[in-house]
Amino acid sequence: MSEPNEVREQVRARYAQAATAVVGGAKNAELNDSLQMVETGDGGSCCASSPEVGDSFGAALYGSADHEELPAEAIAASLGCGNPTSVAALQAGERVLDLGSGGGIDVILSARRVGESGFAYGVDMTDEMLDLARANAQQAGVTNVEFVKGTIEEVPLADQTVDVVISNCVINLSVDKAKVLAEMFRVLVPGGRLGISDVVAEDQLTPADRAERGSYVGCIAGALSRSEYLAGLSAVGFIDAEVEFTHEAVPGMHGAIIRAVKPPA
Repeated sequence: MSEPNEVREQVRARYAQAATAVVGGAKNAELNDSLQMVETGDGGSCCASSPEVGDSFGAALYGSADHEELPAEAIAASLGCGNPTSVAALQAGERVLDLGSGGGIDVILSARRVGESGFAYGVDMTDEMLDLARANAQQAGVTNVEFVKGTIEEVPLADQTVDVVISNCVINLSVDKAKVLAEMFRVLVPGGRLGISDVVAEDQLTPADRAERGSYVGCIAGALSRSEYLAGLSAVGFIDAEVEFTHEAVPGMHGAIIRAVKPPA
């Protein structure tokens, strides 16, 4: 396999393992610890390479009200670095796309926020996660959802399908981030917006610096810097882009909120 395909397969295998563990009864903290031990042997979060990260990733980033709306399995499968449903300020009737939807936590919350007149799509490349997400949505009683198999570099939706794109600590895992940004722009309607959580590096960190802080599959080595994110969003046509650091994941790298708008027609 070429190197990008090898990386993608490592990511797919990691999240297939996570989904299987949740089905087997693993809790969120247990899941993060066991996955990190597989990678580095030192404990901590799936999306981090340091045990000092603590509650910077996973279900702890969702409030108690969110937890009350969700099946236990959706909470257990949360491996992100933020809460994009709150970042995106979803409104009734909107159509939402979650890139890398995992166990479905953000799709389920989005479906509840947009109501029966809205709709929430989830795209994921991992069969085990798609099966878990569909089961979680059924258990949660939400019907205005659809989980679709695909990659975030080639989103299986038509042009101008959604009003909002969200994602939670997934874009850093992509092997072709420029294509992901272009795909987000393509599927949004004019005037549509992004509300994304991701790991972002401070501008002074080189790619080598980032790799020293954690692995690609662990959501660290592949992260963009703030200036790289902003330049990438501008290059594909987004306006009003901003990257806001929220909490440090590892030294010089942060959980962040990314917002941008597709220009109106």
